[in-house]
Amino acid sequence: MTSTILVTGGAGFVGGNLIKLLLTERPDAQIISVDNYFTGSVEKHVTDPRVRYLTGSTVDIRKIWAEHGLGSPDRVFHLGEYSRIVQSFDDVDLTWEFNLHGTKEVVKFAHEHGAKLVYAGSSSKFGNDGADENLNPYAWTKAKNIEYIKNFASWYGLDYAITYFYNAYGPWHITEGRYATVIGIFERQYLAGEPLTVVDPGTQTRDFTHVSDIVRGVVLAAEKGSGDGYLLGTGREWPLLEVARMFGAEIEMVPALRGERTRGRADTSKAATLGWEPTVKLDEYVADFVARHPRG
Repeated sequence: MTSTILVTGGAGFVGGNLIKLLLTERPDAQIISVDNYFTGSVEKHVTDPRVRYLTGSTVDIRKIWAEHGLGSPDRVFHLGEYSRIVQSFDDVDLTWEFNLHGTKEVVKFAHEHGAKLVYAGSSSKFGNDGADENLNPYAWTKAKNIEYIKNFASWYGLDYAITYFYNAYGPWHITEGRYATVIGIFERQYLAGEPLTVVDPGTQTRDFTHVSDIVRGVVLAAEKGSGDGYLLGTGREWPLLEVARMFGAEIEMVPALRGERTRGRADTSKAATLGWEPTVKLDEYVADFVARHPRG
């Protein structure tokens, strides 16, 4: 092993997929995951001697690192935050702790070790021409973290790249419970023979991006990127009602949810400068899913 990489949230949906890619892209590295398992799970662990999974909060990252006698990382991929919009109204204390407090400690940790920080920002920051960053506790904390990282770099020096995820879906996405993702929910409902629930009015759009494309963009940002603005999406808006209809199942409209934005579409021009472009199309993904799971 010639280098060490830290992935916060490495037992989560995106973090787990990132570790799988890093094992291929960085065969020389030891990968350390630090996860509090709030939404992460051992089912997302990758069985490989180069990966080590530690349980703990990012708030305690320096203590955790010291207790295990680990060497300085050259990359810190910070994905381990609270990441749900509607639920953040009820989980405001957790959102504050995981996002603001935890990220403050991770930024300081990266700086102390001279590591490049790759941060997973939220696409909610760009909703409604930027006005939606104050729409809910989650979006607000994520926007404040962007300000903090950029200011910290100016004050103290920090090598960083900030990426933004647009509605990730794919292997290991959450399919049930309060923190399930849209495509994950649709898949579970479809497999159970239930109506697909679409939040009223159904015309609100999202830019759904396959997790394989997301993590490839994150790795490219770590190797070639610098500063803010790497939006990882397809650049296409999908109305939620149209997405539900792709499954060919009954649809049930449900009441609108507090704090959700009406539109979402990535401007991928800066990500493209890294040589990145999305390769998986949502309609093809859903068609393949339905073909593999035909209803009787």
